[in-house]
Amino acid sequence: MIATEQLTTEHKGIQMMLRILDAMCERLESGRAVAAEHLESVVEFLKVFVDKCHHGKEEELLFPALEAAGVPREGGPIGVMLREHNQGRCHVERMGKAAVQYRSGDAKAAADFVGAARVYMNLLIEHIEKEDGVLYVMADARLSEKRQEELAEGFERIERERIGVGRHEEFHKTMKQLADVYLR
Repeated sequence: MIATEQLTTEHKGIQMMLRILDAMCERLESGRAVAAEHLESVVEFLKVFVDKCHHGKEEELLFPALEAAGVPREGGPIGVMLREHNQGRCHVERMGKAAVQYRSGDAKAAADFVGAARVYMNLLIEHIEKEDGVLYVMADARLSEKRQEELAEGFERIERERIGVGRHEEFHKTMKQLADVYLR
């Protein structure tokens, strides 16, 4: 699988987690409880899988390869993606703090969590559309198949080093368990 295909496949998993997160937010907005550990599991997925692993692959390998192929960082799609990654980190941090407060019984924590989550979801949905529809198309046009294969090998290294062997599968298991609860 070439690099952009791998990233697009990861987007599908991320989109599934966003649907789960949306269902959690709907429950919280209607005044129903959500298990604190479920909120924490989603935050962990967003921090570790989405940011450290997926965004790490883009920031450390794909974006520099695109720059080397002539795609500008400033004033171009790479700069936009980097800004959005940073914005996302801020929203996930807010979600994490709200999840901790929710676990401790803070009455306004659910609303805080939902507020940060809704902004994050909107950002990431549009972000994924830009990457799949623009950035990865540019990568496919500008990067040779050999370069894409080299990037994919680098992606595997990042995954091993950042999240550890078998952790990807654990995240998918958690996602399936949460989907069974929230997307029935």
